Amino acid sequence: MRVTTKGQVTIPKEIRDRLGIGPGSEVEFLPTDDGVRVVAVNENISEEEASRSFSRLLDQMAGTLDLGGMTADAV
Repeated sequence: MRVTTKGQVTIPKEIRDRLGIGPGSEVEFLPTDDGVRVVAVNENISEEEASRSFSRLLDQMAGTLDLGGMTADAV
């Protein structure tokens, strides 16, 4: 997949169809240890799914806080 000069990429049709992504849909790009994960933003998700998504996000962020040289005790 090639990135345009505007920083755009085209999501393959098969993936758009599978995720229900169409014109006006929103997606998020989430950095992972080995690349990037593209996630369709679904505003109509259940509270349970929102909780699971938030838990996954917290797991991904674990240990990534940059304290700028401060110790955890100073925070």
